[in-house]
Amino acid sequence: MTKRLERGMRLVVASHNAGKVREINDLIAPFGLSAVSAGPLGLPEPEETGTTFRANAELKAVAAAEAAKLPALSDDSGLEVEALDGAPGIYSARWAGPGKDFGVAMQRVVEEVRARNAWIAPGPRANFTAALTLAWPGGPVTTFEGKVYGHLIWPPRGTRGFGYDPMFVADGETLSFGEMEPAAKHAISHRARAFKQFADACLGS
Repeated sequence: MTKRLERGMRLVVASHNAGKVREINDLIAPFGLSAVSAGPLGLPEPEETGTTFRANAELKAVAAAEAAKLPALSDDSGLEVEALDGAPGIYSARWAGPGKDFGVAMQRVVEEVRARNAWIAPGPRANFTAALTLAWPGGPVTTFEGKVYGHLIWPPRGTRGFGYDPMFVADGETLSFGEMEPAAKHAISHRARAFKQFADACLGS
């Protein structure tokens, strides 16, 4: 049985990505949870050796839970481009290089799609995937996965969000994730969809 979090409990957001930590904090705030990110606790970033989003999310959550002796929530997410056979996928952050420059990463996506002559209007099909893991010290470990489908645009639009958000438009939308107000993005994003499953299982009454 899935172990539930109670209002007032403290947990670790097992990430050093400020944008990701901010989004997760926005999602958990209504549930009365207190969160601290891995950075201020001095927790190291474990090497992401998994071959799936799920495996990497679980690896990070378990490492944080055991190090902090607190329940830990971890997200592993990325952009999957159909024309690139799902790349950059689990390597989404690595495409941004050591400086984590997503302008470089987005340019690389465009160049690789165009090299395959696959940049066709309105834009190549793509999706974001998020795996969200809740790990308790000593277990259990539970993972939820969400996806949002859409297409890519170029040049990128908007300065909100983070990562590849400015070049992604979700199905049924006209604004990129980089142009959307945070509340609008939270309503439909891959992370929000994974979080809904997590909330139903771990935060429900």
